[in-house]
Amino acid sequence: MNRSQWQPHGLAAIGGALAFFSTLVVAEQVACVTTEWKLVGANHRVCVESFRDPNVSGVTCHVSQARTGGVKGSLGVAQDPSQFSLSCRQTGPITLPAKLPKDATVFSEGTSLLFKETRVVRIWDEANRTLVYLAISRKLINGAPANSLSTVPVMPWSEN
Repeated sequence: MNRSQWQPHGLAAIGGALAFFSTLVVAEQVACVTTEWKLVGANHRVCVESFRDPNVSGVTCHVSQARTGGVKGSLGVAQDPSQFSLSCRQTGPITLPAKLPKDATVFSEGTSLLFKETRVVRIWDEANRTLVYLAISRKLINGAPANSLSTVPVMPWSEN
């Protein structure tokens, strides 16, 4: 197979990856709190970040995650533990897109140099008109069962 025969497939894969990552948002750090002081390197911390659902206006989520300190944490090579919490709330009028998928990844953040991440998936519970946000820890090998759940009922927004 020559280069011109496989090139469009490569471009399609790159385009698909760009479309996937363009829907994910970058969280804003709210604050970090030290949980254990370290003599050498950064302290162990729990950090709180906020992000808005990229496809559903009116929903903001906060996720707290444990961050490993020490020398490895300072160098960026530590593996953070699968310890996190998630809370999502209606913060304005909720506008659902015309075609809301049953589930979609709305946030992803690496928690180790390779192969581990915290991911937030939005699930649409149509029967109860509720947005369900599920935070999970994903590992390429030996996945982790750690998870956290938050729900946001889709209701009219009142400024009162």
